[in-house]
Amino acid sequence: MINGILNIYKEKGYTSHDVVAKLRKITGQKKIGHTGTLDPDAEGVLPVCLGRATKVCDMLTERDKTYETVLLLGKITDTQDISGTVLEERDAGSVTEEQVKECIRGFEGEYDQIPPMYSALKINGRKLYELAREGKTVERKSRRVTIHGIRILEIRLPRIRMEVSCSKGTYIRTLCQDIGERLGTGGCMESLVRTRSGRFGLNESHRLDEVEDFAGRDRLSEILIPLDTVFEDAQKASVSEKYFRKACNGNPLPAEGVLCESAPYQGRRYRIYAPAGYFIGIYRYHEKNRSFELEKMFLDPEEAASGRKN
Repeated sequence: MINGILNIYKEKGYTSHDVVAKLRKITGQKKIGHTGTLDPDAEGVLPVCLGRATKVCDMLTERDKTYETVLLLGKITDTQDISGTVLEERDAGSVTEEQVKECIRGFEGEYDQIPPMYSALKINGRKLYELAREGKTVERKSRRVTIHGIRILEIRLPRIRMEVSCSKGTYIRTLCQDIGERLGTGGCMESLVRTRSGRFGLNESHRLDEVEDFAGRDRLSEILIPLDTVFEDAQKASVSEKYFRKACNGNPLPAEGVLCESAPYQGRRYRIYAPAGYFIGIYRYHEKNRSFELEKMFLDPEEAASGRKN
Protein backbone atom coordinates (compact mmCIF):
# COMPACT_ATOMS: atom_id res chain seq x y z
CA MET A 1 0.00 0.00 0.00
CA ILE A 2 1.14 3.54 -0.79
CA ASN A 3 1.30 5.70 2.35
CA GLY A 4 1.81 9.46 2.28
CA ILE A 5 0.42 12.77 1.05
CA LEU A 6 0.28 14.15 -2.48
CA ASN A 7 0.08 17.91 -2.92
CA ILE A 8 -2.30 18.05 -5.88
CA TYR A 9 -3.01 21.07 -8.06
CA LYS A 10 -6.74 20.70 -8.66
CA GLU A 11 -7.62 22.06 -12.08
CA LYS A 12 -10.88 23.68 -13.16
CA GLY A 13 -13.65 21.27 -14.08
CA TYR A 14 -12.75 18.66 -11.47
CA THR A 15 -14.53 18.19 -8.18
CA SER A 16 -12.41 17.16 -5.20
CA HIS A 17 -14.07 13.73 -5.44
CA ASP A 18 -13.06 13.53 -9.11
CA VAL A 19 -9.45 14.00 -8.04
CA VAL A 20 -9.69 11.15 -5.54
CA ALA A 21 -11.34 8.86 -8.14
CA LYS A 22 -8.61 9.65 -10.67
CA LEU A 23 -5.85 8.96 -8.12
CA ARG A 24 -7.43 5.62 -7.22
CA LYS A 25 -7.07 4.59 -10.86
CA ILE A 26 -3.52 5.92 -11.08
CA THR A 27 -2.31 4.24 -7.88
CA GLY A 28 -4.50 1.14 -7.93
CA GLN A 29 -5.61 1.56 -4.33
CA LYS A 30 -8.89 2.59 -2.72
CA LYS A 31 -7.69 4.06 0.57
CA ILE A 32 -7.42 7.72 -0.47
CA GLY A 33 -9.04 10.87 0.91
CA HIS A 34 -8.88 14.62 0.24
CA THR A 35 -8.47 17.34 2.85
CA GLY A 36 -10.91 20.08 1.93
CA THR A 37 -13.42 20.59 -0.86
CA LEU A 38 -12.73 22.96 -3.73
CA ASP A 39 -15.58 23.94 -6.06
CA PRO A 40 -15.33 22.66 -9.65
CA ASP A 41 -14.59 26.16 -10.99
CA ALA A 42 -11.91 26.76 -8.36
CA GLU A 43 -8.35 25.52 -8.68
CA GLY A 44 -5.23 25.18 -6.61
CA VAL A 45 -3.79 23.25 -3.68
CA LEU A 46 -5.62 20.09 -2.61
CA PRO A 47 -3.61 17.80 -0.30
CA VAL A 48 -4.65 14.17 -0.83
CA CYS A 49 -3.86 11.45 1.70
CA LEU A 50 -3.06 7.87 0.77
CA GLY A 51 -3.04 4.74 2.93
CA ARG A 52 -2.15 5.39 6.58
CA ALA A 53 -2.05 9.11 5.88
CA THR A 54 -5.86 9.13 5.60
CA LYS A 55 -5.78 9.22 9.41
CA VAL A 56 -4.69 12.87 9.21
CA CYS A 57 -7.30 14.01 6.66
CA ASP A 58 -9.45 15.71 9.30
CA MET A 59 -6.41 17.33 10.87
CA LEU A 60 -5.27 18.82 7.56
CA THR A 61 -8.78 20.06 6.81
CA GLU A 62 -8.61 22.08 10.05
CA ARG A 63 -5.54 24.06 8.95
CA ASP A 64 -5.65 27.68 7.79
CA LYS A 65 -5.89 28.39 4.06
CA THR A 66 -4.71 31.11 1.66
CA TYR A 67 -6.53 32.04 -1.55
CA GLU A 68 -6.15 34.40 -4.47
CA THR A 69 -9.51 35.61 -5.70
CA VAL A 70 -11.10 38.20 -7.96
CA LEU A 71 -14.16 40.04 -6.70
CA LEU A 72 -16.48 41.46 -9.36
CA LEU A 73 -18.59 44.35 -8.06
CA GLY A 74 -22.08 45.12 -9.34
CA LYS A 75 -23.27 41.57 -9.96
CA ILE A 76 -25.21 39.35 -7.53
CA THR A 77 -25.73 35.66 -8.33
CA ASP A 78 -27.53 32.77 -6.66
CA THR A 79 -24.25 30.84 -6.17
CA GLN A 80 -22.26 33.91 -5.09
CA ASP A 81 -19.84 33.31 -7.95
CA ILE A 82 -19.79 34.14 -11.65
CA SER A 83 -21.05 30.67 -12.66
CA GLY A 84 -24.47 31.25 -11.09
CA THR A 85 -27.66 32.84 -12.32
CA VAL A 86 -27.56 36.63 -12.12
CA LEU A 87 -30.18 37.81 -9.63
CA GLU A 88 -29.42 41.52 -9.70
CA GLU A 89 -27.05 44.02 -11.30
CA ARG A 90 -26.13 47.31 -9.70
CA ASP A 91 -24.10 50.32 -10.74
CA ALA A 92 -20.60 50.16 -9.25
CA GLY A 93 -19.28 53.22 -11.06
CA SER A 94 -19.38 55.58 -8.09
CA VAL A 95 -17.21 53.44 -5.79
CA THR A 96 -13.66 54.72 -5.26
CA GLU A 97 -10.48 52.76 -4.61
CA GLU A 98 -10.21 54.27 -1.14
CA GLN A 99 -13.72 53.13 -0.27
CA VAL A 100 -12.84 49.64 -1.47
CA LYS A 101 -9.65 49.51 0.60
CA GLU A 102 -11.36 50.78 3.75
CA CYS A 103 -14.23 48.31 3.35
CA ILE A 104 -11.94 45.34 2.83
CA ARG A 105 -9.83 46.26 5.88
CA GLY A 106 -13.03 46.07 7.91
CA PHE A 107 -13.34 42.33 7.20
CA GLU A 108 -10.01 41.42 8.77
CA GLY A 109 -10.35 39.60 12.07
CA GLU A 110 -13.34 37.54 13.20
CA TYR A 111 -16.74 37.92 11.58
CA ASP A 112 -20.00 35.97 11.41
CA GLN A 113 -20.49 34.42 8.00
CA ILE A 114 -23.68 32.75 6.76
CA PRO A 115 -22.80 29.66 4.66
CA PRO A 116 -24.11 29.80 1.08
CA MET A 117 -27.02 27.66 -0.10
CA TYR A 118 -24.75 26.22 -2.78
CA SER A 119 -22.48 24.35 -0.36
CA ALA A 120 -21.99 20.80 0.87
CA LEU A 121 -23.11 21.57 4.42
CA LYS A 122 -25.96 19.38 5.62
CA ILE A 123 -29.19 20.44 7.30
CA ASN A 124 -31.50 17.66 8.48
CA GLY A 125 -29.47 15.17 6.49
CA ARG A 126 -29.70 17.06 3.18
CA LYS A 127 -26.83 18.89 1.51
CA LEU A 128 -27.61 22.55 1.01
CA TYR A 129 -26.73 22.50 -2.68
CA GLU A 130 -29.26 19.69 -3.22
CA LEU A 131 -31.97 21.86 -1.69
CA ALA A 132 -30.79 24.88 -3.69
CA ARG A 133 -31.09 22.93 -6.94
CA GLU A 134 -34.68 22.15 -6.00
CA GLY A 135 -35.30 25.88 -5.68
CA LYS A 136 -35.47 25.75 -1.90
CA THR A 137 -33.85 28.16 0.54
CA VAL A 138 -33.50 27.26 4.22
CA GLU A 139 -32.35 29.25 7.20
CA ARG A 140 -28.64 28.82 7.98
CA LYS A 141 -26.96 29.74 11.21
CA SER A 142 -24.00 32.09 10.91
CA ARG A 143 -20.57 30.75 11.76
CA ARG A 144 -17.66 32.65 13.25
CA VAL A 145 -14.70 32.62 10.87
CA THR A 146 -11.37 34.43 11.04
CA ILE A 147 -9.85 36.45 8.23
CA HIS A 148 -6.17 36.61 9.20
CA GLY A 149 -5.38 39.07 6.45
CA ILE A 150 -6.49 40.45 3.09
CA ARG A 151 -3.85 41.80 0.75
CA ILE A 152 -5.14 43.77 -2.21
CA LEU A 153 -3.10 42.78 -5.25
CA GLU A 154 -4.79 44.89 -7.91
CA ILE A 155 -7.79 47.19 -8.26
CA ARG A 156 -9.28 47.67 -11.70
CA LEU A 157 -12.84 48.54 -10.86
CA PRO A 158 -15.26 46.86 -10.95
CA ARG A 159 -12.70 44.06 -10.30
CA ILE A 160 -10.54 43.62 -7.21
CA ARG A 161 -7.86 40.95 -7.06
CA MET A 162 -6.84 40.02 -3.54
CA GLU A 163 -5.07 37.43 -1.41
CA VAL A 164 -7.04 36.13 1.56
CA SER A 165 -5.59 34.18 4.50
CA CYS A 166 -8.33 32.65 6.62
CA SER A 167 -9.46 29.97 9.02
CA LYS A 168 -11.06 26.69 8.03
CA GLY A 169 -14.70 26.86 7.05
CA THR A 170 -14.42 30.29 5.38
CA TYR A 171 -16.32 30.65 2.11
CA ILE A 172 -14.48 33.07 -0.16
CA ARG A 173 -17.59 33.34 -2.36
CA THR A 174 -19.53 34.58 0.66
CA LEU A 175 -16.74 36.96 1.64
CA CYS A 176 -16.85 38.48 -1.85
CA GLN A 177 -20.62 38.89 -1.67
CA ASP A 178 -20.43 40.38 1.83
CA ILE A 179 -17.82 42.93 0.72
CA GLY A 180 -20.03 43.88 -2.22
CA GLU A 181 -23.07 44.27 0.04
CA ARG A 182 -21.17 46.49 2.47
CA LEU A 183 -20.06 48.69 -0.42
CA GLY A 184 -23.66 48.90 -1.61
CA THR A 185 -22.86 47.58 -5.07
CA GLY A 186 -23.28 43.86 -4.53
CA GLY A 187 -20.63 41.51 -5.83
CA CYS A 188 -19.66 37.97 -6.66
CA MET A 189 -16.51 35.89 -6.91
CA GLU A 190 -15.10 35.76 -10.45
CA SER A 191 -12.18 33.38 -9.88
CA LEU A 192 -10.51 31.45 -7.06
CA VAL A 193 -7.13 29.78 -6.60
CA ARG A 194 -6.13 28.15 -3.32
CA THR A 195 -2.44 28.95 -2.97
CA ARG A 196 -1.84 27.35 0.42
CA SER A 197 -3.44 24.77 2.68
CA GLY A 198 -1.54 24.49 5.95
CA ARG A 199 2.08 23.70 5.05
CA PHE A 200 1.23 22.75 1.45
CA GLY A 201 1.94 25.48 -1.10
CA LEU A 202 1.15 26.06 -4.76
CA ASN A 203 4.76 25.92 -5.93
CA GLU A 204 5.18 22.33 -4.73
CA SER A 205 1.84 21.07 -6.08
CA HIS A 206 1.45 18.60 -8.98
CA ARG A 207 -1.25 18.26 -11.61
CA LEU A 208 -2.91 14.90 -12.11
CA ASP A 209 -1.14 14.24 -15.40
CA GLU A 210 2.22 14.80 -13.66
CA VAL A 211 1.28 12.34 -10.92
CA GLU A 212 0.22 9.82 -13.55
CA ASP A 213 3.57 10.25 -15.28
CA PHE A 214 5.53 9.71 -12.05
CA ALA A 215 3.43 6.65 -11.22
CA GLY A 216 3.89 5.23 -14.73
CA ARG A 217 7.67 5.45 -14.31
CA ASP A 218 7.48 3.92 -10.81
CA ARG A 219 8.75 7.20 -9.29
CA LEU A 220 5.72 8.24 -7.26
CA SER A 221 7.81 8.15 -4.08
CA GLU A 222 9.70 11.20 -5.36
CA ILE A 223 6.64 13.44 -4.92
CA LEU A 224 5.00 11.57 -2.03
CA ILE A 225 5.21 13.52 1.25
CA PRO A 226 5.70 11.37 4.39
CA LEU A 227 2.77 11.69 6.78
CA ASP A 228 4.99 12.39 9.81
CA THR A 229 5.91 15.78 8.29
CA VAL A 230 2.42 16.92 9.30
CA PHE A 231 3.65 16.81 12.90
CA GLU A 232 6.76 18.96 12.50
CA ASP A 233 5.77 20.86 15.66
CA ALA A 234 6.19 17.67 17.70
CA GLN A 235 9.70 16.75 18.87
CA LYS A 236 11.24 13.65 17.35
CA ALA A 237 12.03 10.68 19.63
CA SER A 238 12.61 6.95 19.30
CA VAL A 239 11.59 3.98 21.43
CA SER A 240 14.22 1.52 22.61
CA GLU A 241 14.23 -2.09 21.42
CA LYS A 242 13.18 -3.20 24.91
CA TYR A 243 9.91 -1.24 24.79
CA PHE A 244 9.23 -1.54 21.09
CA ARG A 245 6.54 -4.20 21.56
CA LYS A 246 4.73 -1.96 24.06
CA ALA A 247 4.73 0.81 21.46
CA CYS A 248 3.28 -1.53 18.83
CA ASN A 249 0.50 -2.46 21.24
CA GLY A 250 -0.32 1.18 21.97
CA ASN A 251 0.78 0.97 25.62
CA PRO A 252 2.26 3.91 27.57
CA LEU A 253 6.05 4.07 27.34
CA PRO A 254 8.23 4.80 30.39
CA ALA A 255 10.55 7.78 30.11
CA GLU A 256 13.63 5.53 30.27
CA GLY A 257 12.38 3.66 27.19
CA VAL A 258 12.30 6.70 24.92
CA LEU A 259 15.32 8.52 23.54
CA CYS A 260 14.63 12.26 23.12
CA GLU A 261 16.77 15.09 21.77
CA SER A 262 16.29 16.89 25.10
CA ALA A 263 14.71 16.14 28.48
CA PRO A 264 10.95 15.57 28.09
CA TYR A 265 8.56 17.91 29.82
CA GLN A 266 4.90 17.92 30.81
CA GLY A 267 2.35 18.08 28.02
CA ARG A 268 4.76 18.10 25.10
CA ARG A 269 3.87 16.05 22.02
CA TYR A 270 6.40 13.69 20.46
CA ARG A 271 6.77 11.89 17.15
CA ILE A 272 7.99 8.48 18.22
CA TYR A 273 9.83 6.22 15.81
CA ALA A 274 10.79 2.55 15.89
CA PRO A 275 14.44 1.51 16.39
CA ALA A 276 14.48 0.80 12.64
CA GLY A 277 13.54 4.44 12.00
CA TYR A 278 9.94 4.28 10.79
CA PHE A 279 7.11 6.33 12.27
CA ILE A 280 4.95 4.73 14.99
CA GLY A 281 2.72 7.52 16.24
CA ILE A 282 2.12 10.68 18.25
CA TYR A 283 2.57 10.56 22.03
CA ARG A 284 2.23 13.11 24.82
CA TYR A 285 4.53 13.16 27.84
CA HIS A 286 3.07 13.09 31.38
CA GLU A 287 5.54 14.07 34.08
CA LYS A 288 3.44 12.68 36.94
CA ASN A 289 3.79 9.10 35.63
CA ARG A 290 7.04 9.82 33.77
CA SER A 291 5.49 8.19 30.73
CA PHE A 292 4.64 8.85 27.09
CA GLU A 293 1.00 8.11 26.30
CA LEU A 294 -0.31 7.40 22.81
CA GLU A 295 -2.53 9.98 21.11
CA LYS A 296 -2.62 8.57 17.57
CA MET A 297 -1.17 5.37 16.12
CA PHE A 298 0.02 5.24 12.53
CA LEU A 299 1.04 1.59 12.27
CA ASP A 300 -1.36 -0.73 10.47
CA PRO A 301 -2.96 -3.36 12.77
CA GLU A 302 -0.91 -6.10 11.12
CA GLU A 303 2.29 -4.17 11.71
CA ALA A 304 1.37 -3.46 15.34
CA ALA A 305 0.55 -7.14 15.90
CA SER A 306 3.78 -8.37 14.38
CA GLY A 307 5.94 -5.61 15.83
CA ARG A 308 7.44 -4.80 12.48
CA LYS A 309 6.77 -2.63 9.46
CA ASN A 310 5.35 -4.32 6.35
